[in-house]
Amino acid sequence: MSDTSRRTGGVGARDLLRWLLGGALIVAGIGHLTTQRSEFQAQVPGWFPIDENVVVIASGIIELALGAALIALPRHRVIVGTIVAVFFVVIFPGNIAQWTEGVDAFGLDTDAKRFARLFFQPVLVIWALAATGAWQAMRVGTWPQTPARTDG
Repeated sequence: MSDTSRRTGGVGARDLLRWLLGGALIVAGIGHLTTQRSEFQAQVPGWFPIDENVVVIASGIIELALGAALIALPRHRVIVGTIVAVFFVVIFPGNIAQWTEGVDAFGLDTDAKRFARLFFQPVLVIWALAATGAWQAMRVGTWPQTPARTDG
């Protein structure tokens, strides 16, 4: 994206990645509350002390809110991106539990598939931080402020 399009409010790659992640979170949140509830319940660790249905409904509502915030609150994208990254870290034990407990869900029906899935979670964390400028803000010391529009 050129400097001119940045100054005029053009849409950049970072915006598209942020919107894509926001949309994915909204779709996942809808799935939590509707047709994929049992799949998400399978990812709640057996040791977790809260009813799995409550966990799935609550996490679905959180995903809907985070997805909407990524799309609708561009001025607050750094803090929202950080919260989304933290959310991905917080739910990671569910992925570990799915692997260690051998629970089938979302087509992850072998230990190898469940193990490979673990490596996608860090990608989501990096995506949230990079697509919102949070990674850059942390690196240059401006976090939690969202900088003036200097990149897409």
